Amino acid sequence: MEIIGTTLRICVDDLETSAAFYERLTGATALRFERGGVSVAAIGCFLLMSGPESELEVLRKVSATIAVKDVDDAHTTLAELGARIVVGPVATPVGRNLIAVHPDGSVFEYVDQKAAA
Repeated sequence: MEIIGTTLRICVDDLETSAAFYERLTGATALRFERGGVSVAAIGCFLLMSGPESELEVLRKVSATIAVKDVDDAHTTLAELGARIVVGPVATPVGRNLIAVHPDGSVFEYVDQKAAA
């Protein structure tokens, strides 16, 4: 499994104000999308999320998003190492993802930028 980078996940109350701050901080333009009632702005290495508390409560349990070359490869490696795959791989607006619980209890999202087959 090839890890390309990580993204910090931040739940915010005011997505517009927060996105403007992080756009100025990073010099990047936000990539925006909606998923499951949550508004998302991806800006550089930051993933800002805003929405209903019931949805954010679940999202807060994921420590970080890890970009990988191939989610299927990550799935295989994680399973071999004893991680529990709780969601995925599934298609998203920007690629595919899975959520895994590592043997130490840490929860991570793994993503690639491959289109769904």
